[in-house]
Amino acid sequence: MLLFQFSAAKGPDECCLAVAKALKRFLQDAIKYSLEVDILASQSGDKQDTLHSVLLSIKGEHTELLTNRWQGSIQWVCQSPYRPSHKRKNWYIGAMCLPDLQPIGESEIQFTTTKSSGAGGQHVNKTESAVRATHMATGISVKVQSQRSQHANKRLAAILLAHKLADLNDNHYQQHKAARHQFHQQIERGSAKLVFYGDQFVEKECQ
Repeated sequence: MLLFQFSAAKGPDECCLAVAKALKRFLQDAIKYSLEVDILASQSGDKQDTLHSVLLSIKGEHTELLTNRWQGSIQWVCQSPYRPSHKRKNWYIGAMCLPDLQPIGESEIQFTTTKSSGAGGQHVNKTESAVRATHMATGISVKVQSQRSQHANKRLAAILLAHKLADLNDNHYQQHKAARHQFHQQIERGSAKLVFYGDQFVEKECQ
């Protein structure tokens, strides 16, 4: 399994819309590669149907082929749907694979289970497959319900908790924190890995 993230960084609403459009296109690509993709966490933008960031888990034989194609700066060339008179037409977002982290020992985590909620029909509410993992030393917690089994959600929760802890001022995670901070704050412009055009988010091959 690999963790993959899209982010609008400090970009405006148009960049958050680009994240949502990129996610939709990415999921379509994942089907072509026969990959299993789950949305683990997302942060909505200020406008309807936009995303400031989204964190995905990807599983399958051709995971690296897909992520290598997408990882980097992504450019969207389009007139702003929110500010028609705005001169700017180039919007940039970022996509990156999150590095592996040293797993947190289970003795450091308190796991609780609850019934899953949301889409999935009646079955999703009948079993306590959703897992909340709490780091006992800090009180930081995450909830995962994207997988069908409690065991799989427990494993994912531990991974996500490790990444959340990486954002703390802990010397053990400083290098990882710096990399993620730079990604969120400084998406490279002018050398996009992928370029999309117009409201339909049509791809143009980069040279």
